[in-house]
Amino acid sequence: MKVNQGSIDRAIRLVVAGVLIGVGLRVVRGPGGIAMAAIGVIPLLTGLSGFCPLYTLIGINTSRRR
Repeated sequence: MKVNQGSIDRAIRLVVAGVLIGVGLRVVRGPGGIAMAAIGVIPLLTGLSGFCPLYTLIGINTSRRR
């Protein structure tokens, strides 16, 4: 897996992941909150790894390393 995300892209994903997971676990109760937190794991993993499978499929690369 090659890095295909730039630093700003990764930072935005990590912030979005934190918000989704935090709101899902603390504010929204029940299955909706768990689902929101689970969805937040996706941007967390892609932000930490620097690789987005969807970017590969549609040919986007925001990384400076090419």
